[in-house]
Amino acid sequence: MKIGIIGSMQFTDKMIEVREKLRVFGHDAFIADLHKTMVGKTDYEIEKIKLHQKYNMDAIREFWNMMQGADAVLVLNYDKNGIKNYVGGNTLMEIGFAHVLNQKIFMLNSIPEMSYCKTEIKAVKPIILNGDFSKIK
Repeated sequence: MKIGIIGSMQFTDKMIEVREKLRVFGHDAFIADLHKTMVGKTDYEIEKIKLHQKYNMDAIREFWNMMQGADAVLVLNYDKNGIKNYVGGNTLMEIGFAHVLNQKIFMLNSIPEMSYCKTEIKAVKPIILNGDFSKIK
């Protein structure tokens, strides 16, 4: 299965680890190419890089283009900023893109209790993995 990995870019190092795990399971997993400049950086540095990429490098459209032909996305919704299972605005857009493209939506952890996105995420009926990558089929 061809799977795009999405989530906060503060999780870049984890995205790389998960991509390798998915490949072991036989999946063709990918992350946005722009992640390369974020490896090993602090959250502050990643935030600056991320904003530059969004404003000057059309990062949102780049991942949209990469999603074409994929079968699914995997949302890495780890805890962030004191929010359990965090999903940010850009990730919410990518979840929407996946839904419109009729792709499966997998979430590593349960849907967050975030008022701005909880009902929208529920509406696309994601498959919650609870950390178990073997559930991706």
